[in-house]
Amino acid sequence: MTASSSVSSASASSAGSDAARRHWFVTGANSGLGAAFVDAALAAGDRVTAAVRRPETMAKKAADHPELLTVVRLEVTDADGCATAVHDAEAVGGPIDVLVNNAGFGTVGAVEETGEDELRRVLDVMFHAPLRLTRLVLPGMRRRRSGTVVQVSSMGGLLSFAGVGAYCAAKGALELASEALSEEVRPLGVRVLIVEPGAFRTAFNGAISTPPPLPDYAATVGPLRESLPGALDGQQPGDPRKAADALLAVLGLPDPPLRLALGDDAFEAIRAKLAAVEADLAATEHLGTGAAINFP
Repeated sequence: MTASSSVSSASASSAGSDAARRHWFVTGANSGLGAAFVDAALAAGDRVTAAVRRPETMAKKAADHPELLTVVRLEVTDADGCATAVHDAEAVGGPIDVLVNNAGFGTVGAVEETGEDELRRVLDVMFHAPLRLTRLVLPGMRRRRSGTVVQVSSMGGLLSFAGVGAYCAAKGALELASEALSEEVRPLGVRVLIVEPGAFRTAFNGAISTPPPLPDYAATVGPLRESLPGALDGQQPGDPRKAADALLAVLGLPDPPLRLALGDDAFEAIRAKLAAVEADLAATEHLGTGAAINFP
């Protein structure tokens, strides 16, 4: 179902029921966490616009929820397409209350192995596109003094390791921009939530890009390059349905946090990263503060 073919079917909803529903706009909505978020929103009685590259993959779900679900075709790197999708979504379902920037993909390779084109693609999909869609929905949210922007990052938005520098750079950039955004829009009644999942039972590993290897990185990047793409897809420890339940629970809090980590592995890795940063600060404090660095 495309945006244009969805308008007439969705407009049959009554105005009264529409007023009680939140309207979600979810990218990457046909698989993984995105699909779980869509299912949870629909189960809550909310309206959803699912923005996907292949609308046909959601045909059955759209048919099962004709009054609540609209599917639009969207390549998130297409600026004009993003503007059209947001416009069409609001024309059908009304103002967007919850934007979920979920579309993304994995890439494994050393920083030196990652070429300019691949790096730009990673940043286009997982940094520029979420901020573009955020800018498109913010004017309406500001006018209404309400709304939530959900940025689906990763535990890799707060930490990185050999082989995932490009991916984590994009997620980290999105997190820092979203921290600033949160301070900017919170006084206007708009909230920002950064979601940091660990490994969840999705097809994420099957969509991982791997640039050509350099022999010198066989010891540091090689094991990840060989094991991660396609490995254990659908067998990861995290349950996407529980992640979606956690998201809805946080959205219902009167004073929600900025970050929502998801999964035991995410909590363990993030705590280890914070401890490592604290250890570095403690080890260098005598060099970087006080008389060692300031004018007397």
